[in-house]
Amino acid sequence: MISTLRRGLLVLLAALPLMANAVAAPTSAHELVQDTTNRMLADLAANKEKYKQDPADFYAALNSIVGPVVDAEGISKSIMTVKYSRKATPAQMKTFEENFKRGLFQFYGNALLEYNNQGITVEPAKDESGDRTSVGMTVKGSSGAIYPVSYTLEKINGEWKLRNVIINGINIGKLFRDQFADAMQRNGNDLDKTINGWAGEVAKAKETAEQSPEKQAQ
Repeated sequence: MISTLRRGLLVLLAALPLMANAVAAPTSAHELVQDTTNRMLADLAANKEKYKQDPADFYAALNSIVGPVVDAEGISKSIMTVKYSRKATPAQMKTFEENFKRGLFQFYGNALLEYNNQGITVEPAKDESGDRTSVGMTVKGSSGAIYPVSYTLEKINGEWKLRNVIINGINIGKLFRDQFADAMQRNGNDLDKTINGWAGEVAKAKETAEQSPEKQAQ
């Protein structure tokens, strides 16, 4: 499961920057995905070598591009669940938001550098009349495998924001909620310890994935 999660999140990082809110005028969730795809991939192609030489610059770029379109506050509360988020101070929530984004970008960012535009297809637009919708996409991996991706977006203050993603049937939000709850249990319900150690939790998952028999067989 860890290996599957890792592969799924590699796809997520390959596709997430395509959702960057790069236009000032209001746009639909589908247009947000479709219209920025070619531009983001072109930017990556132009800067890939520079990013490989300076990963910190790459992570900063990811944060700058991806950060504005992600509802980091909402996702962080969802990962913590009400059980823990209601006990967290505003400072603790902000720290977790930043640690969550930083851990994700640093851990999976290199996968994006290996992406060579094998193929991304955005599915036809769905009903966007309400404040919640989904955008479907298929991503072709370097091995030729096709990954179905479904983004859940919510309209917040008039702008579409990413709230969750399902990859190959794997609900990423649920997986991270389970991971946070497990960390809290191991840390004796110490919220600060779990928040500050979140990057370590992600790194531990990476190590497990790299050592898994399935990964080694690839």
